[in-house]
Amino acid sequence: MKRHPPHLKGREIGLYFAKKNKQKRLDELKNPKPLGTILLSESKREQISKLIEANKDAPALYIDDLQFKRKFSNIVAGKNYNLYYEQFLESKRDLKYGLMLKKRAKLPAFEMKDEIVNLIENNQICVISGETGCGKTTQVAQFILDEYLTKQKGSVCRIVCTQPRRISAISIAMRVAEERAEKLGTTIGYQIRLEIGYQIRLEKELPRTKGCITFCTTGVILKQMESDPSLDGISHLILDEIHERDIMSDFIISLMKTVITKRKDLKLILMSATLNSDKFSKYYNNCPMLEIPGFTYHVEEYYLEDAIKHTSFEFSLPFNKFREKQGHRFHVSKRNLDKRHSEYMRQFGPYLRQLRYDKKYSANVIQQLENPNCEELSYDLILELIIYICHKMKEAGAILVFLPGYSEISQLHNLMQFHQRFHYQDYLVLPLHSQMPTVDQKQIFNPPPPGIKHCGKHKMKKYCPETNNQTLLPEWVTLANAKQRKGRAGRVKPGICYHLYHRGRAQVLDSYPLPEVLRTRLEDVILMIKLLQLGPAMEFLLTLLDKPSEKTVEVSLELLKRMNALDEYENLTPLGYHLAKLPVHPQIGKMLLLGSIFSCLDPILSIAASCLDPILSIAASLDYKDAFQLPLGKTEAAELKKDELANDCKSDHLLSHIALTHFEECTSQAEAKSFCWEYFLSYYTLVLQQNMKKQFMLYLREMNFVSDADPKARDVNRNSDNLSLVKAIICAALYPNVIINKMKNLRNFLYTPDYKRVQLHKKSVLVNEGVYESPFLVYFLRLKSSSDYIHDATMVHPLPLIFFGDQYAQHNDNGVTSISVNRCLKFKCSEATMTLISDLKKQMDWFLEYKISNPGLVDWTADTPDVKVLIAVMELITNEDTGEIDLSAYDDFDDNSV
Repeated sequence: MKRHPPHLKGREIGLYFAKKNKQKRLDELKNPKPLGTILLSESKREQISKLIEANKDAPALYIDDLQFKRKFSNIVAGKNYNLYYEQFLESKRDLKYGLMLKKRAKLPAFEMKDEIVNLIENNQICVISGETGCGKTTQVAQFILDEYLTKQKGSVCRIVCTQPRRISAISIAMRVAEERAEKLGTTIGYQIRLEIGYQIRLEKELPRTKGCITFCTTGVILKQMESDPSLDGISHLILDEIHERDIMSDFIISLMKTVITKRKDLKLILMSATLNSDKFSKYYNNCPMLEIPGFTYHVEEYYLEDAIKHTSFEFSLPFNKFREKQGHRFHVSKRNLDKRHSEYMRQFGPYLRQLRYDKKYSANVIQQLENPNCEELSYDLILELIIYICHKMKEAGAILVFLPGYSEISQLHNLMQFHQRFHYQDYLVLPLHSQMPTVDQKQIFNPPPPGIKHCGKHKMKKYCPETNNQTLLPEWVTLANAKQRKGRAGRVKPGICYHLYHRGRAQVLDSYPLPEVLRTRLEDVILMIKLLQLGPAMEFLLTLLDKPSEKTVEVSLELLKRMNALDEYENLTPLGYHLAKLPVHPQIGKMLLLGSIFSCLDPILSIAASCLDPILSIAASLDYKDAFQLPLGKTEAAELKKDELANDCKSDHLLSHIALTHFEECTSQAEAKSFCWEYFLSYYTLVLQQNMKKQFMLYLREMNFVSDADPKARDVNRNSDNLSLVKAIICAALYPNVIINKMKNLRNFLYTPDYKRVQLHKKSVLVNEGVYESPFLVYFLRLKSSSDYIHDATMVHPLPLIFFGDQYAQHNDNGVTSISVNRCLKFKCSEATMTLISDLKKQMDWFLEYKISNPGLVDWTADTPDVKVLIAVMELITNEDTGEIDLSAYDDFDDNSV
C-alpha cells in the first residue's frame, strides 16, 4: 500500500486510507478482477455436451400461472342433517354430560353465555377478552355450536378455532371433547365422526364436516387458504391467544380484513387476554368488545429471595463471561468482571439495601442476591426447589417448570434422572416441547393439573436489518408473560408460583412483549404473501397491526430474489412456490428439495436438521443448539475429538451429518450415550435432530417429492456417498452467504464479496484450518457479538457457486472470456466452457419448471430427459479441477470499517 500524504497526522491518516479503500472497493465491484480460471478437461466437456445435446428437444413443460380461485360461494345448507344433529345433541345428555355441564356452569364465561351468543349473532366481527381461567377458550365455540344445534341449523355451522401452538390445539380439543361426552377420533353409525376434532401439521383427528368445532394451529388455516382463500364452508373463525402477537397470528388478522368483505356470512371472533385487547378492536374499525371476568383460585407468589430462603441455595462465585483470547488459552479479565458486578449493583443496589434494612431475609440470602450469577439460569437451584416442594408440600398436585428451550429442558431432565436426592422413579416427569412426539406429551393430560411452577426467562429472537444479523438469547419475560404463567397455577385449586427473579428485577420488567413481526426476518412471510396472491409484499405488510421497517422487508426481498425464489418483479418462481409450501426457512427448504432431486437426501436431512435455527425458521419455537459441547476444563480434548470425527471434511455441515450418522448406527441407547460422551456431543440434541429428519421426510412426502418417509430409503440416497455433490447442494442452498479466504503472512483472513472482514467462530471445525484447497466458503449463521462471526461453514469450489449463483453474466474483455456471479465473483474460462455452463443452466431451469407441475420421485434408472439433466449438472458441479485462484483484489482490505 502506498504511503499517505506527509501532511496528514493521527486520525486523518486512518480516514485517508478508509476513503481510499472504499473507493477501491466501489471500483472493484463495478469491474471485478477475475479470481481464477475455470478448467474443464476436453473429455469432461464432451461428456456434458452430449447430455445437453440429447436434451435439446425436451418438451418445454411449464406450469400454468399460479392463479388461485377467487370464488366466494355461499354455504349450502344441508337441511336433511339439521334434525339429526339436534337429536344427536339430545342423545348425549346422559349422566357424564350432565356432570361436565355442572363444572362448565361454574366458569365466568358460562354466566355470560347469552350475552356472548348475542354479541356474535349480531356482529360480523367482535373481540372477546378475559383473563386466565375465565373459560373463553373452551366455552365460546361450544356456545355457538349449541345455539345452532338446538335451533336445527347445525348444517350451516362449522367452527374453526386457531391456536398458536400444536400442543394447545390438541389439549383444548381433548378438553372440549370430554366436556361434550365424546372421545376424539371416534365414529358412529355409517362412519359419521363426532362434533370435536383437531388438526396440526401432519397430524389430525377431524370431526364431521358440519355442526362441528375444529381446533387447529394458525398455520393450518393459512395452508387451507392457499387453495380456498375465502374459507368456504367455515361459518365461524375464532382466532385465540392473539395477544401473543406471533407473526402468523398478525398475518391472518390482517388477511381477514379482506376476506370478511367478500364473505358477509363469515363470523370472525378475536379472543385475547385483557391486555391490549382494545388495540384489536380499533384495528377492525372499533368493532364491539366484551370482557369476561377472570376466575382463578388464589395463587401465592414467591420470588428468588424466597426460593433461596427455602432451599438455602448458594450460587457460584461470579465468573467472567467476557473471556479474552490469547492464542488457544483464555484468562479471566478482572476489569470485565468488576464492570459486570458494578452494572448489576448500580441497577439493583438500592433494592438490596432496602431489603437488608427491612430484615425480612437473612444476611446470607441478601449476599446471594448481590451475586450477579443469581440472574443466570441454575439447574441446581431449580432441582433444589423441586425437592423442597415435594418434601414440604404433601398435598397432591403437579409442578410445572418453564424453561427457555429444548436444550434447557433436556439438561434439567437429565439432572433429575441421576440426582441422588431426587427419587426420579417416584414421580411422573414429562418433558414438554413443541418438537417432541405428540404421543409422549399426551400423558400430561392424565395427571392432576399444574399447581406449582416457576418462570423468569424465555428465548427471544431479534433481527437487525441494518447489520443483517440476528440473535437468539434468553431474555426476561414481560409482566404480561409472568401474569399469565402465574394464572395457570390457580386454574383448578389454590396454588403457588415461584418467579426465579427477585422483586427488584420484577419492578423493571417490560409490560408487554414486542410483536414478532418487529424482531424477525420476513422471508417466510413474504413467500406466504406471494403464495396467497396478496400483491406487493410491502403493501400487504403495511396493513399489519404493527408495521415492520422498510429496510427489513427490502433485505428479505433481496435474499429471496438472489435465491431465485422470486423474480426481479417480485413474482413467485417455481422454486419459490415449493419453498412457500415448506414450513422452514427458504434456505433450508431449498436444501431439502435439491437433496431429494439429486438423490442424496440422508446427509442433506442431517445437515438441514443441524442448521435449522429458531431465529430463521417459521416453525414455532424450534430451539436447536450445536450438538458439540465444550465443557469447562476440557476444551482442548473436545476440539481434538471434533477434529477426529470431522476427518478433514472441511465442513461444519458435513461434520453434523457424520456425527448424526454414527449416532444412528448405535444399536442401543447405552451405546449411543457412550458415543456422545466420548465425542462431547449432546445426546438430546442428536435425538431432536433425528426426529426432525423424520418430520422433514413427512413434509417431502406430503409434497410428493419422496414416496415414503424413510430417510435411509435407497431411492432417495443413490448419490449420498458423493460428498462433492453434497457440498455443492449445501452451496446451492446457502448461497448468497459466501465468504472468501485470503492468506496473508501465513494467516487466513476472511472477507464477504463486498470486502467486509468477518471471522470464523471458535466452534467451527475450519477455524484452525491451515491450507484451503479452495478459498470459497458458504455459511448459514452469521451473528455479530464481540466480532462479526461466521458460526458454521463449508469449503466449496467455484463451479457450484457459478452454477447456482445469481446475477450470472458473461464477459469478453479484449478477447478474454469470463463468467461472473454475484457481480464480483468473476472467473476466466474458455468460450466453450462458458457456452456449456449457460446451456446447462437453461436446462436446469426447465427441469425445475417441470418438477413443479410433475412432482414425484426421480427415477434414476430411466433414460429420461430429467435424469440426463441431473447427471450433466452432477458432472459439472462436482468437477473440482479448477485452475489457479488469484485473490490479490483483497490485499488492501483488512479493516472492518471498509
